[in-house]
Amino acid sequence: MGTKRAQGAGRSGEDGRRPESETEVKLMELKDKTTLSREEAAARLHAIADELASGNDVVIEREDMRFVAHVPDRVNLKVEFEIEDDGTELEIELTW
Repeated sequence: MGTKRAQGAGRSGEDGRRPESETEVKLMELKDKTTLSREEAAARLHAIADELASGNDVVIEREDMRFVAHVPDRVNLKVEFEIEDDGTELEIELTW
C-alpha cells in the first residue's frame, strides 16, 4: 500500500546536518491474484468504485482481517495497458 521513508536517526555531522542515509519501510502490502470471469472482475471493480464514490474509506477484508484506508478527496490515477507476447495487462493504480 504505502511506504514511508525514515531518515537515519544518527548523530549530526560536524556541519550540524543529519546524514543523508534513508531507509524505506513498507508499512503493509496486500496482494491478491485470482482468476475470475470477466463479469466477476467487473463486479469487484464496481464494488471498489462504489466505495470510493460513497465515502472516504476503502475497506479490504481477507479471512479474519479487515483493512480500512482513508482516501482523500483527490487521488492520483494511473492506468497502464500493455500488450506483449505472453499476454495483455490492464493495470489500474490509485495513490495518495
